[in-house]
Amino acid sequence: MSAGATTGSTPQTTAWIRRFHPAPEAPARLVCFPHAGGSASFYFPLSRALAPELDVLAVQYPGRQDRRAEPCIDDLRRLADLAAEELLRWTDRPMALFGHSLGATLAFEVALRLEAAGVVPLGLFASGRRAPSRPREDRVHLQDDKGLIASLKRLSGTDSQIFADDELLSMILPAVRADYRAAETYRYRPGPPLSCPVTALTGDDDPEVTIDDARSWAVHTTAAFDIHVYRGGHFYLTAHATAVQDLLARSTADWLRATAPRG
Repeated sequence: MSAGATTGSTPQTTAWIRRFHPAPEAPARLVCFPHAGGSASFYFPLSRALAPELDVLAVQYPGRQDRRAEPCIDDLRRLADLAAEELLRWTDRPMALFGHSLGATLAFEVALRLEAAGVVPLGLFASGRRAPSRPREDRVHLQDDKGLIASLKRLSGTDSQIFADDELLSMILPAVRADYRAAETYRYRPGPPLSCPVTALTGDDDPEVTIDDARSWAVHTTAAFDIHVYRGGHFYLTAHATAVQDLLARSTADWLRATAPRG
């Protein structure tokens, strides 16, 4: 089954999916996976910018925002199993995947599961994350709350106002810790690479990802690989939002043309 296979009607939103700007006439979907501690709303501006050319879906992990009453999932493979199962309901049109940081690794594991189910994504955008085959021993999830907050500040991925609000912090830290555990305990299991193109995006001053780490995504696909390096740190994409949006739209359109039936 191709990425455009029909599996039935798709809803506007589900527990797992936020469809902020539905684009029913768009030729393809872009599925976005948040970073550790992040939520689907991080991609609201991207969704607004790309609609109606792309139908943007943002994945909402359990344990945050409107799902905060649900238990967090601190195992990345379990998270990938559940996300992939959900996304199989949305394969009535071609689908590209975008993930930042933890979300990049998760998007990769989801892509593997989709391909195993016969659904080949248009492509994978892996942002702000070293390749799965480049593990590193990190133990941030084992630190106390103070250490966890210090890590968030170092990466500048959380609104600074949150750090001054103890109540808000107490609400997000369980999800942050679970996500860090999922990311830091994940180990790649060698297997067949993806058959869809992969594009890596990274900041040139990211303390978590070297340029070589990002280039190593090339070994995880038998299709085309590309890399884009932006000035900035781990959350380079905030400062380069327009450039990133243009890249996602342009690359997805190119991948869609490349998979279109000929003649």
